[in-house]
Amino acid sequence: MPENKIASHLTQNTSLASAIHSWEMYLADQGRSPNTIKAFLSDVRLLAGFLPEKTAIGKITTKDINRFVDWMEKEREVPSSPKTLARRITSVKSMFRWLHHYGVLVVDPAEKVAARSAISPLPIVLTPREYDEVLLAADRHRRAQKPDARPYALVYLLLTTGIKKSETLGVLLEHLELDLPDGPQVFIKYPTPANRYKERKLSLPLDWVPAFEEYAAQYQPVDRLFPWSPRRLEYLLEDIGNEAGLKKHLSFDMCRWTCALNDYRTGEEPDKIRQKLGVSKIQWRELFIKLKQLAGDK
Repeated sequence: MPENKIASHLTQNTSLASAIHSWEMYLADQGRSPNTIKAFLSDVRLLAGFLPEKTAIGKITTKDINRFVDWMEKEREVPSSPKTLARRITSVKSMFRWLHHYGVLVVDPAEKVAARSAISPLPIVLTPREYDEVLLAADRHRRAQKPDARPYALVYLLLTTGIKKSETLGVLLEHLELDLPDGPQVFIKYPTPANRYKERKLSLPLDWVPAFEEYAAQYQPVDRLFPWSPRRLEYLLEDIGNEAGLKKHLSFDMCRWTCALNDYRTGEEPDKIRQKLGVSKIQWRELFIKLKQLAGDK
């Protein structure tokens, strides 16, 4: 359904509850994940519950939304954490921005509501020594009496590309280009239009290719690069971390942050790191702050 068609029946006199229902249809049409839609709807329904019943969207003011934010932060029986508060404000601003964009509202009442940034704790990364120990532990499986290149192919891919768990699971064999003049690459693709901005081609280390070829000969994957469940691959990482003697839990997220930190420490341009990670400029603000803190920069 065309985006403007979803909002075409709405007016300033439409109730907030009805507008929320139309926004739900819009989010689904944009290919947002069920979990994202569920979180967004939960946030804006909280606003609907805070305002008088059947409040028309054209009657909602910036003052109303700011009172709602204050209530969530200070007066609600279970106050929102900084991270949850930031997300809820973002959800409300997103819905009203949509209503304004399609001409339902002449003025966006949420535009001047201050966004909040909740800086979460610093991520845990591998030290240079731990990085080497992890790769050595994975490589020992390649040299075992019954060779298994899967751990090394997975761990080395994560530590050098920084791709997320969902992206790893989505890599198909056809997304690998191993014979390019400029070196091997992997194409990170997304099925939904809303996530197309995250798509990118990433360089692969030359010495990853032999490990991949060994792995492919041993497991003979047909479609997906790693045709296992997320949990199975998480267990595999955990096992390698234990074999490497780590006191921390080796995870997809730890590999991603370690990759970004290594690139930053070797002098890679920040925007190139952002593009490599596939994050927006807004998301990058907080990530870059953390990256500099991890690197010991002031």
